[in-house]
Amino acid sequence: MSLDLEEINQLVLDMENDSKALKDELYKICWFMRGGVTISEAYNMDIDDRKIIGNIIESNLETTQKSGMPFF
Repeated sequence: MSLDLEEINQLVLDMENDSKALKDELYKICWFMRGGVTISEAYNMDIDDRKIIGNIIESNLETTQKSGMPFF
């Protein structure tokens, strides 16, 4: 693969954005799990595990909103 400088810069920016999005997702998992998952454990999860936990979190948020119980 041969890239010019502009393409390399764009690739680096895309990778930085992907990295930030991953970190955001991992820290949210840790926060919502209330210490049940450490950041080290979150970094070791594969994408399927993160999706499953994300679905559990979303379901719990929906249940909390419907029931009127405090979540935060």
